[in-house]
Amino acid sequence: MRALAAGLATISCAIAQAQDTTENTLEQVTISAERDGDQSRKQVEAERAATPGGVTVVEGEGLRLRNVTSLTDMLRYVPGVWAASGSTGDSSFLSIRGSNLDATNYDGNGVKLLIDGLPVTAADGSNHNRDVDPLSMRRAIVARGANALTYGASTLGGAINFITPTARDGAPSEAVINGGSHGQRQARFTVGGVAGNFDALVTAEAKRSDGFRDHQRQERQGLYANAGLQLGEALSTRFYLTSIDNDQQLPGTLTRAQFNANPRAAQAAAVAGNYRLNVRTLRVANRTVWDIDADSSLTAGISFEKQKLYHPIVYAPPFFSLLIDTTLRNLGTTLRYQRRAGDHDFLAGLNYGRTSVKGGNYSYVTGGPQTINTGVDNNADNVELFVVDRWKFAPQWTAVYGAQMVSGSREIRNTNVATGAVRNPKADFDSINPRIGVIRELSPTAQLFANVSRLYEAPTLYELDDDVRGNNSTLDAMRGVVLEVGTRGSHMFDRHRVHWDTAVYYGRLNGEILSRDDPNAPGTSLSTNVGKTLHAGVEALVGASLAMDGAGAHRLEPLVNITLNQFEFKNDSSYRNNRLPAAPRYTIKGEVLYRHASGIFFGPTFDVVGRRFADFSNTYTVDSYSLWGLRAGYTTPQWEVYAELRNASNKKYVSYFSVRDIAAANAAILTPGEPRSLYMGARLKF
Repeated sequence: MRALAAGLATISCAIAQAQDTTENTLEQVTISAERDGDQSRKQVEAERAATPGGVTVVEGEGLRLRNVTSLTDMLRYVPGVWAASGSTGDSSFLSIRGSNLDATNYDGNGVKLLIDGLPVTAADGSNHNRDVDPLSMRRAIVARGANALTYGASTLGGAINFITPTARDGAPSEAVINGGSHGQRQARFTVGGVAGNFDALVTAEAKRSDGFRDHQRQERQGLYANAGLQLGEALSTRFYLTSIDNDQQLPGTLTRAQFNANPRAAQAAAVAGNYRLNVRTLRVANRTVWDIDADSSLTAGISFEKQKLYHPIVYAPPFFSLLIDTTLRNLGTTLRYQRRAGDHDFLAGLNYGRTSVKGGNYSYVTGGPQTINTGVDNNADNVELFVVDRWKFAPQWTAVYGAQMVSGSREIRNTNVATGAVRNPKADFDSINPRIGVIRELSPTAQLFANVSRLYEAPTLYELDDDVRGNNSTLDAMRGVVLEVGTRGSHMFDRHRVHWDTAVYYGRLNGEILSRDDPNAPGTSLSTNVGKTLHAGVEALVGASLAMDGAGAHRLEPLVNITLNQFEFKNDSSYRNNRLPAAPRYTIKGEVLYRHASGIFFGPTFDVVGRRFADFSNTYTVDSYSLWGLRAGYTTPQWEVYAELRNASNKKYVSYFSVRDIAAANAAILTPGEPRSLYMGARLKF
């Protein structure tokens, strides 16, 4: 608990600073190169300021000044997040507040992903093979843990809402190119315009990378489009289209000896079996907003997504091989009503989602026949009804209280083709999850907040399918309670500005769903409910802009993201009080940039990541590591250029890994991290 005590001390110091602040309005803590001041931004600021817990906003403008190819890059300066990449160019292992501490990251559950408030995450809570492009957003809102209630998310890690740029909110037409090490090259072209009540914006992209490991090549093409129509002063509607064709090779995992000898090598089975992750995605959506009057609005939306997956993943003939060939269809709807009345700001929402996964699991010979073993026909639906009231009951005090009702079903229907036998686990999951919090406005630019909330997450279809019992039994949902306190804000003194976003949380879970790699079929997992677990941590993002001269033309801008984790079993019959695997005990990511008023910037970056365990028994340790790099660039109103050097010392390190019950010393579970790499990019706005 020393980590929690240190976090409280940090918060106390920040509050003491904030109480001296007497000017300006509450300013958003964002990662951004510029502030656009549009109406969407104001709504985001108001939403964040009215949430009594950890919420971070990432601005898309700032992402174009560094190499961003995945969620790992995008979430670099979001506290409370552990994101790691290494297997492919786009894929990321994503965990927020200890969610998704799974064996293979196969279904990527624990965080609800949305685009403009409409779900990308499937109805069962999985993010299997989701393609969300950070560079195709205007900004992203990361609501950590139970702070995602306003999106209706029933997930341990919370939600990330990606907001799409439009021609009407000032998104520029632009050309973006970048490239560098490991054969990376990418080009994007965006064009848009406004004609009376109609506007449209279209982005086309093409990307290719050879990868820093053998058998890691990626080719991707994408189209992102939206068109809006003002139907009157109070009514507007917008249509969205996304099409992505993504082919990538998977290099597989290595033993520790193989990693030490050559981290750039691919797993022999991955090459022999031609492991791949080929996904074709088509998504259409609509969002309509009716501003009923000055104090109330109604928003309705619907989205439909179809994904075709071709995924050879296990190859050990003649004993066992696995190729997944399925089609996922995902329907999502949302309805939100918001009304302000006196000191109350009321929100009611309804989400409904339905997902089907159909296809089969095949055995195969590379370049030869494919034989279906199991017919797959899995279905899930989910309803989330949520209400929130923000009551300003006294000057500088706001109470935030509400509840969420969740009702969903999951059904697995796997047919053994050879025998006709059907495995059919199915279950319904229902819960009511209350939340209460308070916000104290310490000054116009700083807040103190606290909340206590119930946590709930039902199992995904993949977790039910991989139940360790292997029969028609079903897993239970995870349940728990979390307490959180924190502070955020900014403080101006002379020509200097400091800003902070800190939180401490302490949660207990019952029946957490954990899975470990199946030793009889590497690459697949076995899932089970465990007893009591603890999820606690400290999250802090602290930065400054310090004037180095009287005119403020020369500035020094340090930024550091510190996350301390305490994830562990509590008096478990098998694992006692062992630490949960996968997530490091601490991460520190930061930079110190010099900026000149002319638009020049440069400075070092650094990463410090603590050790991790790769098994529940805590017998296999993955070492800590430290990296450093450099960033530089030049910006003008019309064009920008940047260069980024990563892992300058070319250190060998493990990015992420599979989890075992007891990992043998020669287990092939490690995914190497990126070696020394140099990237450059340019952007032209017109």
